[in-house]
Amino acid sequence: MAQHLLADLIRRTGSVVIDGAMSTALEKAGCDLNDKLWSARVLIEDPDKIRQVHLDYFEAGANVAITASYQATEAGFSERGINPEAAYDLIAQSVTLAKQARADFLARHPEKDPKSLLIAGAIGPYGAYLANGAEYTGDYHLTDSQYRAFHQLRMKALVEAGADFLGVETQARLDEVKVILDMMKEFDAAGWVTFTLKDSGHIADGTPIEEAAKVCGNHPLVDAIGINCVKREMVADALKRISSVTDKPMIVYPNSGETYDPTTKTWHHPVSGPGWDGFVSKWKSMGAVCLGGCCRTLPSDIVQIAALMKAAGTH
Repeated sequence: MAQHLLADLIRRTGSVVIDGAMSTALEKAGCDLNDKLWSARVLIEDPDKIRQVHLDYFEAGANVAITASYQATEAGFSERGINPEAAYDLIAQSVTLAKQARADFLARHPEKDPKSLLIAGAIGPYGAYLANGAEYTGDYHLTDSQYRAFHQLRMKALVEAGADFLGVETQARLDEVKVILDMMKEFDAAGWVTFTLKDSGHIADGTPIEEAAKVCGNHPLVDAIGINCVKREMVADALKRISSVTDKPMIVYPNSGETYDPTTKTWHHPVSGPGWDGFVSKWKSMGAVCLGGCCRTLPSDIVQIAALMKAAGTH
């Protein structure tokens, strides 16, 4: 019988803080992520840096650590000459590292409730493996059985390594998510599902966000629905649309507000625009109960988000 640890935490607290970007923190720690494997490369080369990032986010106030498995797939590792058994071990290690960080944090803070600190096993889309930005366009097409084969080993490794639930994230295509939802039933594993957006009314592949939210909202193992890796300005309208078709808790972890320049492969701070204090309480009032950060966010962002959520109250 699947455990619904995220749903339980939401019920108990009404406010769940998600961590921030793994990649940005690893780059700050000196890791070179200019690689098709992205942060999964660090699982191979310097895993303790991943443990430290998780610990830093727990210290910043995060309730949920998202494993460094977003881009860790059997197909991606295979291109590096890593066999399926070794790929399984690396993906399982992503859970172990987050668990070690949680244990380290609890050793430092024995007053904290272990049930309020959860590990989300990250499941990125097939588009992430392509490493060409397809997770933001949905511009790829596989059969259901191909999606299933792609996700099988990672999902198995995350579940068997003891992730508390699955973080199905940065999803671009509804057909792919439907396959993952079927697989969640087979693995008897609960989780959240978050989409990337083409605009505030459609997920990346052009499907109306209401349709995607309905599919996830009707699934017994989906404990929260929302969006991640999007501009903060798109969030409010998307939340309104999601909440119009489902009562499931909503989750948001957008990018920092910086702009990416694909030509120079660099990020730029916005010249103007509100900070987190211009968004968080509004999203909370609209029903978003799980909030965190995605690309270009760091523990300092999570400190702010946690404080703003607390100030917004738990209901």
